[in-house]
Amino acid sequence: MSFAPVKHPRQLPLDLVHPVGNSRDDLIVGPSNRQAVGLLESWPEWPSAVVVLAGPAGSGKSHLADIWREDSNATALSADSLGVDAIEAAIQGPVLIDDIDARAIDEAGLFHLINAVKQAGTSLLLTARGFPMAWGVRLPDLLSRLKEAATVEIDEPDDFLLMAILTKLFADRQVDVEPHVVQFLVRRIERSLSSAMDVVARLDRAALENKTKISRTLAAQVIEAMEAGQGKLGL
Repeated sequence: MSFAPVKHPRQLPLDLVHPVGNSRDDLIVGPSNRQAVGLLESWPEWPSAVVVLAGPAGSGKSHLADIWREDSNATALSADSLGVDAIEAAIQGPVLIDDIDARAIDEAGLFHLINAVKQAGTSLLLTARGFPMAWGVRLPDLLSRLKEAATVEIDEPDDFLLMAILTKLFADRQVDVEPHVVQFLVRRIERSLSSAMDVVARLDRAALENKTKISRTLAAQVIEAMEAGQGKLGL
C-alpha cells in the first residue's frame, strides 16, 4: 500500500519590528547628502536663522532632522499647531518642523514663528519635499521671510550610497547577503530610503518563510511582486 506524502503548511514568520536607527552613527554620507549634512552640522553657525532642507520622499530628510534636533536640543513642532505655544518654544530655543509642505501651510502662524526665531536669535529647521517657492505661499510677508532662508537639497541616493544603505539595513537584521545581490537590487529598486527599507523587509520575510538564503532569484521574485503591487509575496 502506498501513501501520499504529507504536505506540511509553510511556516509563516512572525512580523517582527526592526527599528531603523536615526542616530548620527546610523547616518551614511555620500555625494547626494554631503552638502546637507555639512550645513546641519555647522549649527549654530548657520548663514540664516531659518534653514529649509528639501528632498524627495524617502531621501532621509527626517533622519537628518532627528540628528540635528538631538544635537541642538530643538523642540519638534507640528505644522498644524503654530500658535502661542510654538512661539514660546521658538523664544526658548531651536525648533523643528518636519514635512512643512505635506499639507496646507498655516501661513500667518509660520510668519509669526519666523519673526519670533529671528527676534530671539534662535534657529528654525524646516524639512519639505520642495523649496519654499513651490509651496504655494500667498502671504507676501511670509514669502519675503522664506526668501531669506538658507536652502539645501538632498538628491536621490547614487549607486554607492544606495548600496551602503541596503548593506546596512540587511546587517541591522543580522542577514548576510552577497554583494552581487545588493548590486542587483541597486539596479532595480526606486532610489529612496523608503524603497530600500521595503525591499529589505520583504526579502527577509520571504527568506524566512521559504527557509532559504537571499539570492538573486529570490530578489527578482520579490521585486516582481512589488512592481505588480501585490499585497503578499506569492512565493
